[in-house]
Parts: sequence; structure tokens; C-alpha cells
Amino acid sequence: MTGLIVVLLLVILATAVATGARLWSLPAPSLLVIAGLVVGLVPWVPEVRLPPEVINVLVLPPLLYASAGEISARDLRTVWRPVSGLVFGLVIASAITVGYVAAAITPLTAATALILGSVLASTDPVAVTALGRRLSLPPRVQAMVQAESLFNDATSLVLYKVAVVTAVTGSAISVSGTVEQFLTLAGGGVLVGAAVAAVVILIRRRTEDVMLQTVIALVTPYASYVIAEQSHTSGVTAVIVSGVVLGSTGHKLTNAPVRLQVHAVYDTVTFLLESVVFALIGLELPSAVRHLARDEHGWPLWVPVIAFTLLAIRLLWIFPLSALIHHRHAESDNRLSWRVPAVLSWAGTRGVMPLAAALSIPLVTHTGAPLPHRALILTLTTGTVALTLVFQGFTLAPVVRRSGIALEPEHTAREEARTRRHIAHAALEELKQLGDLDELSGLGAAAETALKQARRHLEARIHQVEDAHYSDPDARPADAYREIRRTLIAIEAAELQRLFEANKISNATRRRIQHELDLEEASLHPRD
Repeated sequence: MTGLIVVLLLVILATAVATGARLWSLPAPSLLVIAGLVVGLVPWVPEVRLPPEVINVLVLPPLLYASAGEISARDLRTVWRPVSGLVFGLVIASAITVGYVAAAITPLTAATALILGSVLASTDPVAVTALGRRLSLPPRVQAMVQAESLFNDATSLVLYKVAVVTAVTGSAISVSGTVEQFLTLAGGGVLVGAAVAAVVILIRRRTEDVMLQTVIALVTPYASYVIAEQSHTSGVTAVIVSGVVLGSTGHKLTNAPVRLQVHAVYDTVTFLLESVVFALIGLELPSAVRHLARDEHGWPLWVPVIAFTLLAIRLLWIFPLSALIHHRHAESDNRLSWRVPAVLSWAGTRGVMPLAAALSIPLVTHTGAPLPHRALILTLTTGTVALTLVFQGFTLAPVVRRSGIALEPEHTAREEARTRRHIAHAALEELKQLGDLDELSGLGAAAETALKQARRHLEARIHQVEDAHYSDPDARPADAYREIRRTLIAIEAAELQRLFEANKISNATRRRIQHELDLEEASLHPRD
């Protein structure tokens, strides 16, 4: 059996497992890792060796872009203070602590142990977003988890590059050089990502071609990554910045049919890539173990120790940070709670990013000799990633339920109902003004009939929210009615955005109701 056939079969298996995970309400990343492990342990399955470029260039950009698009700039502004403490302080503390523990219990040298620590120091945005979709976390907590996982990669990658240079050349670590490299990578990535987003916004505003818009959306993360990497800055940061900017402005760039098409295509691509990449994490572990040296076979004991170290340092960092933030805002909160820090700590799973970094570790040093313990670093990384995805992935939902911070379905339903009722009333007010316009009087009975039909439609939507009962007519609307409904939908969308910017509704509610408005608007477009 060739490697290509194995990959194709893995795609089929991953899709089936991910579909089953959704039907059974199980964490798909955790289930996919287990499936990959099972496949990798089958004797007749050949070894699948993925070049780093496959994950770094082909897989990561669209997944990072999709994750970044799910968090809004507004939410980032509300959580930037605590997230900064996690992005910088916790990543550095995790890298140093894991490096120290790994050097003490494994054959890794100090330099190679620091590589392992820097690889595992950051949480993974793809895994965190995939797991977080199942949980009804409060908007602020969800924003903190996603923002941390998105932006801590820049710090981790800088530490990783410094550690690799140290291990390959044998040079000493320079603090000033590390800071300079971080500013270059992260700052340059921010500039490239913002520039790519600005260009894409200009292009998308000037075309309504569905196919072209879809292609642009698919190409954008790759353009951000490649341009940034070729400019010797952080491609990951560039993709994240472009994703956040375009995710926050996408509803203003195109019409409803284009947005629906782009979202449908991107959701499909994301689902497929996520399914395959998490299965590959499990598949890589048996392959990495086969390349271990004689003194490296203690990895089954070392992996749990490293995973526990990551969780312990995270707990020891987040709880004091939470207490400090609570102390500064004591007037708004009565007492310190363990609930949010516990959920934030448990949500720190590792995933695709550490695996991609470990796969890109150089094979040799500057002298041409093999880099010592490279296979062990890859094994410990893959094992730790798999363990956190399985253990924390399966237990995250119970931790959230035990904490009591998860939003009840009724809470989300009430917020959405209030929002739908509010924007429908706003559209009714606009409809009253349309009825008084002189330019509509020239249309005679057609305009009057269309206005009455639009009014009945809005009133029916309000009753649907209040009574959960509504029967939509199947008749195709007349031209006048379509134009009036488009105007009213625009009013509703603007009011929806105003409620979001006023911090009265969550980003999840805004996205769901905007999708409903897009579906309604798309239904008004005449079919060819």
C-alpha cells in the first residue's frame, strides 16, 4: 500500500470520525487523534512522513484564518490585558519550565530541551477553536481562550527559533537578540497581515462575482503567510491579523449570496483539513517512536510528566493573574471565583502548531552532524499533543459544566429572541417612513400592496419570536416587495451591528442572526 493511498483512506476515515463526533456530541479532535493512533499501530500500514511544508504552508494558513475570523476586534479590545499576560509571561514560563524538566528526566541536552519547551509553550488555536465550538462559554471567556491561542504563537515561535539556533550552532542565548527577533517577527507579521487585509478589502468591495470572491477568500491566508515568510517575518501572525480584520469587516464587503457561498466553501475546507490534521497527529506518534535510540525508550513515562508540567504551570500562572485582575476591579466583583481560571487552565490544549514546529526542526547541526535527539523531541511533542487533546479534550466539557459558567441554552435563545424582535421593530419603523415617501406614491397600488406585504412579514416575524409559530408564504415576492425587503434587511443588519458594537449582544449571536438575514436576502434575489 502506497503512502498516497494511506492518505486518501485517512481522509475518508477522518471525515467519517468527525461526522460521528458531531452526531454523538463528542470532541472531534480527541476522537480523531485516537483514530489516527489506531491506524498508525496497524502493522501493514506504511509509514507516512509529512514534510514540514505540508502542514506549515498548505494546512495551517486556512485553519488559522478561519479561527481568527471567529473572534471580533471588539472582543479583543475587552480582553487584551489578561491575554497579554498569557501571551508573553505564560509562554516564556512554560518554555523554561518544560525545558528544565525535560533536561532533568530525559537524555535531552539543555539546548534541545529548550526546543521542546518552546515548541510546547503555546496553546493551539485550531484545537482550541475546534473544542470551543461545542461549549457555550460566556463571550468574554471564549474571547480570552481564542485570543490567547491565536497570539501566543508569535512568542512561542521566537523562542523556538532562538532555541534551534542555539542547538544547531552552539551559541549562547542573547536576551537583546531575542527581543529584537520577536519585534521583527511579530511586528512585521502584523504589518503584512494588515496590508494584505487592506488590499483584499479593496478588491472584494469592487466585485460581486461569487466565484472570484470565493477564490479570494481561499487565497488570502496563503498570501498572508507566504508574503510574511518571504519577508522574514511571522507568517502565522500575518494570517491571524488578516483573519481578524477581514472577519470583523466581512459583512460590509459583499452581498448576502456571496457571503453565504464563501462561508459554505470555507466551512467545508476547514472541516476537511481539521479532520485530517488531527488524525495525522495520532498517526505520527507510532512513526516517530520507530526512530528512537536505545536510551530514548522511556518516552511513555516522560510524556505524562511533561503534560502535567504544562498544566501545572498554567494553573500556577492563571490563578494568581486572575486574583490580580480581580483585585484591580474589586468594586465590580464581590469575591474571587475559581470557575473561570479553572476553565481557562483546562482549555490550554496543544495541537497542530507544536507538531508543525517539531517537524521543521533541522536534521543536522552547523558541523553537518545529526542534531541529537531530534526523534525524541518529535516523539515527546506528538505524545504530549495527543495526550492533551484526548485527556483535556474529553474532560473539558465536564469541567465547564462543573464550573457552572456555561451559558444555558435558554440564555442564548433569549438573547437571540430579543435581538430578532429589536431589529424587526427597527425595520417596522423604517417601513412607516417608507410609506410616507412621495416617490412611492407614483407607483400606486403596487407600492401600497408591497408595503402591506412587507409589514405583514415583519409582524409575523415578531410573532414568531414571541409565539414560536410562523408560517411563511411560498409565493414568490413581486419586484416592489423585493426592493422593500432588501431595504428593511439592510436596516436590520445595521441595527444588529449597532447592538454588537454597543456590547449588548455577543459575537456568536451577531454571526448567527446575520447568517439568517443573509439567507433571507439571498432568497429575494431573482433566480435565472
